[in-house]
Amino acid sequence: MSSIEFSARKQTELFDLLKQRQFSGQLLLADSKQRRWTFYLSAGRIIYVSGGIHPTRRWQRNLALAASHIPEIPTHPSIWQRVLEKNAPESLRFGWEYQLLCFWVDRQELTFEEATKTIWFDLVEVLFDLNQVGEVSFKLREDKLLSARLVAIEAQDAIAIAEKLWLAWQAASATAYSPHMALAIEHPEKLRQYFSDRQYQSLIELGNGQNTLHDLAVRLKREVVTIIRLFLPYIASDLMKLIDIPDLPPPVCLPMSPQFVSSATPTQQPLIACVDDSPLIGYFMETIVKQTNCRFIAIDDSQQAIKILSNCQPDLIFLDLVMPKADGYEICTQLRKLPMFRRTPIVILTGNDGIIDRVKAKLVGASGFINKPVKSEIVIGILRKYFKTIVGQSLFDPDDEVKYRGRPVRQ
Repeated sequence: MSSIEFSARKQTELFDLLKQRQFSGQLLLADSKQRRWTFYLSAGRIIYVSGGIHPTRRWQRNLALAASHIPEIPTHPSIWQRVLEKNAPESLRFGWEYQLLCFWVDRQELTFEEATKTIWFDLVEVLFDLNQVGEVSFKLREDKLLSARLVAIEAQDAIAIAEKLWLAWQAASATAYSPHMALAIEHPEKLRQYFSDRQYQSLIELGNGQNTLHDLAVRLKREVVTIIRLFLPYIASDLMKLIDIPDLPPPVCLPMSPQFVSSATPTQQPLIACVDDSPLIGYFMETIVKQTNCRFIAIDDSQQAIKILSNCQPDLIFLDLVMPKADGYEICTQLRKLPMFRRTPIVILTGNDGIIDRVKAKLVGASGFINKPVKSEIVIGILRKYFKTIVGQSLFDPDDEVKYRGRPVRQ
């Protein structure tokens, strides 16, 4: 991983270089909050972008904006799930959102222009977010087979528009806030004094803590910077506030998307899962596992881990010990209660090397125990222990390691 201050100028320099080199593959980005983005490129042009802040909300909102006259486009994850289940996993290499766009275009339920607008709106929004995020870590993953089914976009035009929006956001003195935050009424009775009954009722509806500034902009048919300017005086007076809210749920099949699965590996090879709240550790583990020709899934949401693992049923699981909301002991205990995982190797990953941790790991049914920082030859050794078909040598020197909790990987 390398780090870069991802301003509009740096974005332009990087995408210009990728275009000069006719790069095809993935540009992977991650910030200090462990959020990650994936740009898919063909010959240096952008095919699609996924991940980041509120990816499901963003895609659904921009789809509705691009295809506002098509109310029958389904908006519920369960319906998306049924569509995606009919497609082969390799067709999800660009992400589930892209596959749905292709599906609807093929069925003529969505026009090519509407799908292109959705991708364009997503791209501009992501580039705006990256201006606000600032420094990110990045790496490139070449895939010469990537090609566009819908559109290939020159990055410079989108970068210019995103920079203009970011400069307007700065001019509005709104840099302390994200357009992904939701408006909430702090003191409704005080707020009532400033508005008519009709205006007040509208404000209560808009400021219910469920609608992000982006959502309000689409609903009110205004630029998002206009929305923040409208409400900033009331936020400064503590009559309203902006709060963080979660993303909408994606389809259950999300782990099949390229954010989690290594590309194009033989289906007969073992499937290896890594449950760790650090996406960068997931990237590092994928790099090791891919050289053995195994398939790979990284899961960074501990609350969804059991559901995702039950859906994909991996042949071996690397499980982080210390995670928010659900720790590795709890997840291992629950997995061992399920018949499908009673014999599955579960190897604990931890930064602690205490005897108590090792004993507890054994008591909950763990098969092994690896200390962090993780070394590639140890991971490959474990894979060879359980799978005789494993081939390949470590791509890293014996002292190369991943730095714990999201610091850059040395390569």
